[in-house]
Amino acid sequence: MEQVWQARVLLPLAVALLLTAVLVPVLSPAGTREGPCLVTGPMDSVAGLNTFMQETLHTPDLQGADVGASVLLRDGRRLFVYADTLRSTPFTGSRVVRNSMLVLDGLCARVVLPAGDGAIVPDREDVGYWPMSAVRLGGDGLDLVGVTLQRVRSTGDGALGLFHFEILGPSFAVFAVPPGDAPRLLHVRDLGADEADVTRPVWGAATAVADGWLYLYGTARPPTWGYGFSLRVARVRPPDLLRHDRWEYWDGASWGADPGTAVELIGNWGGVSQTLSVFEEGGSWYAVSKRDEFLGTDLTIWSAPAPTGPFMARSVVAHIPSEAATGTLRYMPLAHPDLLHEPGSVVVSYSQNNLSLGAVLADPQLYRPRFLRVPLPG
Repeated sequence: MEQVWQARVLLPLAVALLLTAVLVPVLSPAGTREGPCLVTGPMDSVAGLNTFMQETLHTPDLQGADVGASVLLRDGRRLFVYADTLRSTPFTGSRVVRNSMLVLDGLCARVVLPAGDGAIVPDREDVGYWPMSAVRLGGDGLDLVGVTLQRVRSTGDGALGLFHFEILGPSFAVFAVPPGDAPRLLHVRDLGADEADVTRPVWGAATAVADGWLYLYGTARPPTWGYGFSLRVARVRPPDLLRHDRWEYWDGASWGADPGTAVELIGNWGGVSQTLSVFEEGGSWYAVSKRDEFLGTDLTIWSAPAPTGPFMARSVVAHIPSEAATGTLRYMPLAHPDLLHEPGSVVVSYSQNNLSLGAVLADPQLYRPRFLRVPLPG
């Protein structure tokens, strides 16, 4: 049966993605499974989403996590991808993994577990992968889901890598998701060599599909902390995602092949979070982020007439400050435009964590995303 699945899925995918020998070999889909159904209760409101995330979600497979980018599948399920994920007994695998995946199906939530019960995108020696965004790339009879990632390496023993890590560059994973079945990892591709250079854009910090193009937004910052991240944009046809030689970059006037010409759409002064959301709604483009990340307070929406900008800060729609007194960190808001869609507004999640590892281990609910609804600029 597994050989039949590979013949029907992997070979057409190889043609569709124009795979070559420079790619990481196809990873075996054997052993990927979904955990038992966790009854979610009604999630037809933001309050329901928060109740599930803060109260109902009880499983040793996923105790706490951040990020939580989502993508809607054609069979009606919703896939969430998380970064550093806490697990607990009686789970027998690693207690902390760099990434994980959750699928919502009606009134059920199921954690996706690979063979070996490790990260859904496995580590490469001492390098792990933090998800940034998820996007549906198409597919024939199933969904091909692209997950953009940033490569991360620990530099100390901080809590969950908090402030004790270095980002080494972007990567991309492709999953095949058969209708009603578990997602299966097909390919992982690192973009560029490992290099801890924060001034180099991390492409895929946000993604959007429109007009037959996949837009990949990249974020970068100066060598010293104190500001937000700047934003640039590249594009590629979805089947060519893994072909970096086919990417194009916006230089302010036209698209070209040189990444060095990509212009800033938003500057780092009062800039965006390292990971954010960009999407189109009603003919306008919106960037949703927190200004100046951990140091800032303002959940802000920028708007533009096109995916290339110009992006103008239009609205401060919520305040999500970090709190020195309690050690609470609030960061990385992400938009979910097709989740509980209502014209004129968008559902946004943001990550929450704590500076005290002991506090998080004692109460993993401190380390879970929160949801809210915010208005879009008129």
